[in-house]
Amino acid sequence: MKLMRPIDIFSDEFAEAAAAAGLRARQTALAAGHSVIFVDQLGRYVQELPDGRLFEVRLLPGEPRESHVQILGELSTLTR
Repeated sequence: MKLMRPIDIFSDEFAEAAAAAGLRARQTALAAGHSVIFVDQLGRYVQELPDGRLFEVRLLPGEPRESHVQILGELSTLTR
């Protein structure tokens, strides 16, 4: 049986692979017509729609799947 080499999750190689996988997942979701929610560099929750629009959102724990995201406002190109 061939054993895999240990994975160092603190290595630059692992960080680059994780970032690339996240970017692919984002692109795939948007291409399939799904929105993507992420935390931006200012610490805001941002929902990106497939058409490229960005909204600041608040997540509502415990709410049903259809209503767990509250839109606070659209982010203009000046506030991105």
